[in-house]
Amino acid sequence: MKIGEAQQAYRGQVQAYQSQRSVLAKQLEEVKKRMKYSPETKEKDEQEAATLELNLEALDEKKDEYQEYLKQLSDRYFAYWNAEVAKQQKDASQENAQEMAKIMEVARRLMKGAIVPGSDEKKLMEFSMDLYQVAKNIGAMIQRQKREKYDSLWGEKKEKDYADPQETAENAEAGPGAPEIVDVSETMASVSQPEPAAECSI
Repeated sequence: MKIGEAQQAYRGQVQAYQSQRSVLAKQLEEVKKRMKYSPETKEKDEQEAATLELNLEALDEKKDEYQEYLKQLSDRYFAYWNAEVAKQQKDASQENAQEMAKIMEVARRLMKGAIVPGSDEKKLMEFSMDLYQVAKNIGAMIQRQKREKYDSLWGEKKEKDYADPQETAENAEAGPGAPEIVDVSETMASVSQPEPAAECSI
């Protein structure tokens, strides 16, 4: 199961358990009120209250298990997210270093009096007009019979396709350790009913 799918499934479970817990807590409150004001149904009400309390404990236990797993999923999600962002930042840093090396090479070629493509000159001008003018002036001073001619250093730029960090994180495998998804009704059905209190005869 992918992290994004697992997060969605377990969030749904937590919500279902919270909703059912709300219903049972309200029922328990009503039973306790009845016990207070209706002594004639006290024994039956006590048994119902005990059953409701056991169900609430079972629901809380399972909900806590799901919430703990959601926390683990969240940690994994952000680990994948951060790894993807770091990869993109590293690529951007390398591209900037390569760009700077090309700009300095264009300036060096101009200083030698070489002919470089207009697009390369434009890149140097955009980077630094002062450096461009110095390179052109030095190049003009060098009287060379034969000047070298270069092709553009940039050529056609290939765009890199980066993965969306959110998509990368959501589609990564959730990994082992996922608790079994159990329906609320099954958890409640697994709770054993308390034994009725034995009647004592005098």
